[in-house]
Amino acid sequence: MEWPLLDADQPTPSLIVSAEIARQNIAAMQQYCDLHRLRLRPHTKTHKSIAMAKWQIEAGAAGLTVAKVGEAEKMSGASKDLLLAYPAIGPARVKRLVALARDNAVQVAVDSEAAMEILQSAAREAGVRLGILVDVDVGFHRTGIVDPSAAIALCQHVSHQSHLTFEGLMCFPGHIVPDSSNDLWSNYEQSLGGIIDSLHRSGIEAKTISGGSTPTANQSHRNKFLNEIRPGTYIYNDWNEVRLGVCQIEQCAGRVLATVVSVPERNKFIVDAGSKTLSSDRNARDPDSGFGYVVEYPTAKIGRLSEEHGEVIIPSDQQEQYKPPRVGDRVWIIPNHICVCVNLQSEFYLLEHGKLTLMPVDARGQLI
Repeated sequence: MEWPLLDADQPTPSLIVSAEIARQNIAAMQQYCDLHRLRLRPHTKTHKSIAMAKWQIEAGAAGLTVAKVGEAEKMSGASKDLLLAYPAIGPARVKRLVALARDNAVQVAVDSEAAMEILQSAAREAGVRLGILVDVDVGFHRTGIVDPSAAIALCQHVSHQSHLTFEGLMCFPGHIVPDSSNDLWSNYEQSLGGIIDSLHRSGIEAKTISGGSTPTANQSHRNKFLNEIRPGTYIYNDWNEVRLGVCQIEQCAGRVLATVVSVPERNKFIVDAGSKTLSSDRNARDPDSGFGYVVEYPTAKIGRLSEEHGEVIIPSDQQEQYKPPRVGDRVWIIPNHICVCVNLQSEFYLLEHGKLTLMPVDARGQLI
């Protein structure tokens, strides 16, 4: 689509989201999941918006994934089927979690007996049941049980708890990218298959095998054990996904509109989008490529950020091909990591049918 020239009084920096592109991205992912009989449980960490979550549910998503209880509380306004894909540790977090479970179907990921016991005690005291997915490390080495025998033992232990229901396994294959080797995919599959087989032999059914991330979401069918995926970034996409070959620029639904506030040198200009807008995240594929992509200056580099300043450098051998920027000009920037960019905003502008609607970032800053 053509991104329009916006009114001169549109404030900057502004996060603008194209409704048309976001809906196309939602539909494409849902179609893929339907084709391969995968439940789609999108992670709302990207948009943090009840309105966007409702679009995903209306398109066919089975439920929603969140990282924090505060996000779950907000997103219960879009779906009553919620997965907390993060260790629920700490009295304040657990108290809010079991309260949420009174009116919602809540699942939680655990990777330790200690976490399981905390949830069992809180659920019993509150008189609710929690669904449990045991988190297995399949190679990303963040959370998740590394030892398969320990994972099996925890699954068995969960299945004997009075107020917990063992639902299955969860994993995050964040180490796998679109051009990863067949061996890496095979190891990923086998790391789940052995646990699933052992549980089946002991009479325990893992109904849900949940994995997936945006970079390889559309390859999830390569792992025959998965029946649910949890991509998040796909709804908006970002420069990370473009550089990974996951999407085209035209599929990036979220852009930052910024104003040129200074042109101190011919090959450098300053925009009003700094680290408080774009985030300081580097590009995953090319960390030295800067802090985002300037649409009007595709070979330029956002070389340095301070809190309110973005310094854009135009290569000296390419200055002649561009119209020199002037103070007051506006540019579009595609952030490296849209999830962090969104969380830095209290509001965003939804662009639909040529009109802008100011929308809240409902779950911004939900750290608990």
